[in-house]
Amino acid sequence: MSTPARQGSAFFEHFDRHAHGKGLKGATTHYCPGCGHGLAHKYVAEALVELGVEDRTIMVSPVGCAVFLFYYFDTGNTQAAHGRAPAVALGHKFANPKSIVVSYQGDGDLASIGLAEIMHSAQLGIPISVVFINNAIYGMTGGQMAPTTLMGQWSTTTPEGRNRMQGPPMHVAEVIARLDGATYVERCALFSQKERKRAKTAIKKALQLQVEGRGFSFVEILAECPTHWGLSPQQSEEHVRDVLAKVYPLGVVKDETSEPWFDPGQPSFDPEKVLEVIEAQREPVQRFCTKFPAHLDPIDVSVKLAGSGGDGAQTVAMLLTRTAISEGFDSTHIPSYGPESRGGTSYADVHLAKEEVLSPSAPHPHVLVAFNAPSLDKFAASVKPGGIVIYDSSMITKPPTVAQGVKVYPVPCATIAQRLGSVVVKNVVALGALQEAAKLLDERSFLGELGRSLKHKGDLIPLNEAAFREGVKAVRELAG
Repeated sequence: MSTPARQGSAFFEHFDRHAHGKGLKGATTHYCPGCGHGLAHKYVAEALVELGVEDRTIMVSPVGCAVFLFYYFDTGNTQAAHGRAPAVALGHKFANPKSIVVSYQGDGDLASIGLAEIMHSAQLGIPISVVFINNAIYGMTGGQMAPTTLMGQWSTTTPEGRNRMQGPPMHVAEVIARLDGATYVERCALFSQKERKRAKTAIKKALQLQVEGRGFSFVEILAECPTHWGLSPQQSEEHVRDVLAKVYPLGVVKDETSEPWFDPGQPSFDPEKVLEVIEAQREPVQRFCTKFPAHLDPIDVSVKLAGSGGDGAQTVAMLLTRTAISEGFDSTHIPSYGPESRGGTSYADVHLAKEEVLSPSAPHPHVLVAFNAPSLDKFAASVKPGGIVIYDSSMITKPPTVAQGVKVYPVPCATIAQRLGSVVVKNVVALGALQEAAKLLDERSFLGELGRSLKHKGDLIPLNEAAFREGVKAVRELAG
């Protein structure tokens, strides 16, 4: 990553995005000439240092022009999905209450796709600081109309100018200020030295309020966008002063800071306490595993289940995860759905950890279960050497190409399920095959979880138990 910051700076000394941080390019950002993001970054960085909190700060950057913010700030950094920065910021704040969390977002990211997230965060009132860059247009994606685009303003999606058919622009600061949880809201600009000083002061105040645990703060900055406005940097400053600031008046919109109140205490990450909460809500579960499946990995086993939408990969992934948790292990399930409910690509990554799952994704799983040919073609080569591949030979006729030492089990899951009377349970056949081939947990563990999952559909339990046992039997026969 980039060279660590000099003492007294929240920026990296060199930015690795260009030329690996070498030469002049190592001190340049990706922003267009005249863009307001650079000054906004500067004022955030200076405020962090002046408050002495840069070492406990987490910057949350969005999808948008600030997407590469993590190349510049020598702080904790998280890249959030489009619009989800406030939700991610809240997660960081609850997980580490002493951290200083900054959600840095543009108008398209915050006020369009992320409107629900910012509204919820502001109403909740948890002390985080939001820096909102409003240049009245989508920047990174090519100049489309944003919620803050002015009436009559040209954009790629309003070639005749924004009109009543697109509705009037949104006054975001005023909307946020109406929410009870927001304590400090101010709108600033960057077109003169006076306004720049006000912007820095506002950002510092927003951060100071968070340091003191007083409440949610929001600073909107009217920023220049010469590229998509079709103006020079100087003309862009004039446009903010003479046009944008007339529609979006500068100044404090709300300042009702409360007494310091935020002190939730440090959360516990003790797995046993988490299990106590889970098991307090469940029936007592008998455990059968005496040890972690260290023959696959000493501390963390990953499994990928993939197929078409409707194959049941997500269901069996959830069953596997719940079974592992019931046995006292840490386990995660991350689904990835295709656009279609049937026929699209769908896969799930599952981890079973002896103590704690550190990353829920499984780019190189120990075990792959594939229900269709595209999934097998896509993921078989990614299985770790010495791993296991199980595929539905009812649907797939061509064996996969795998790494050295990978064991391959062609199990006719769909055919077995049809013979049992319902093709729907082919995923449970695959689950049985998975247990027998990988020896992940214990057969009784899975059968117990099947019973718990189907307790309200008791007539389906015998069929699913039979499907699981047939999967076990199929692998035993293949193994000789």
